[in-house]
Formats: sequence, C-alpha cells, structure tokens
Amino acid sequence: MDYNEIIDLYYPAGTLRRDIFLKHARSVAAKAIDIARRKHLPLDEDEITEAAMLHDIGIFQTDAPGIDCHGEAPYIAHGTLGAQLLRDNGFDEKYARVAERHTGAGISAADIDEMSLPLPRRDLMPESLLERLICYADKFYSKSGDMKEKSLEKVRASMSRHSESTALRFEALHKEFGD
Repeated sequence: MDYNEIIDLYYPAGTLRRDIFLKHARSVAAKAIDIARRKHLPLDEDEITEAAMLHDIGIFQTDAPGIDCHGEAPYIAHGTLGAQLLRDNGFDEKYARVAERHTGAGISAADIDEMSLPLPRRDLMPESLLERLICYADKFYSKSGDMKEKSLEKVRASMSRHSESTALRFEALHKEFGD
C-alpha cells in the first residue's frame, strides 16, 4: 500500500476531513523539503514527502469535530494511533515512528505522567533526523483557522503553553532546522 491508498481509505474524497488533512500534510511536506534543501540534509525527498503525508494519518480516530474527525480517542493520541495504523498496514517502521513522535516537540514519559496524558507511558521523542525534521516543520501549520504558516513567535508561544520542557525541546529543533 502506498501513502495515497491509505489516505484515500480513511480520508474519502469530497470530505472536509480530507481537504484539511491534505492541505496540512502538503504544507508540512513543502516546508520539510525546503529545510532539507537549505540545510543540505542527507535525506531522500521522497521519504520526506511520505513521512509528511503520513504523520497525521491517525487524526480521523480522534474526537476533533472542528476538523471533521469524529472518532472516540482524545486528539493527543493521534500520533500513537496513526503509528499503529501504519504498522498494521505494512508501512516502514520509520514512518510509524514519525507519526508516533511528532506531537508537540516530542512527549517524554515524564510529561505523560505529570500531565496524566492518555498515552502509553514511554518516551515519544523524535530521534532520527527524519523524525525531528517532520516534528519541526509540523509546528508551523495548524489544521484549523486559515491554515497559513505560523510565525516563529506564534510557534514559540504555542510550545510555551504546553510546558517549559516542550518549549526547550522546540528550541533545540529550531537550532537544528531554523534559519
């Protein structure tokens, strides 16, 4: 199965959910490819595209009516749900790991405990270059509102609202991938 097939399966043509999903994923892909080119990162552009197109595949399973997702899980679980979906459908583990580890600026087991998050109690931190790149690029695009690229200041403010550790992890990503 290629990434278009799984998208077609869970994001049917003619739905708002599909339009939002594709606009967001394509924006993340374009930003990630731009960064990879600018920084001369040793990553394949097709892999960057596939990772970006699949990183949010689990959102349809969440209760997020504002983006036409009518599942039962809390939105924060979309990464782990998407990772399992990708594994179940035979996708390369690298894409499952991107899905599982892109939320916030990564989520630590300590964060899960401290905030009582409904996630498996383990580190969900982006480790590989591909995981970190997609995690970073994703922070600049929302799936609601005008969906235009956010300024660095808005991203920083958003990361700071989560926790100090999230803000610090984002700053490390920005040091690696920012201008």
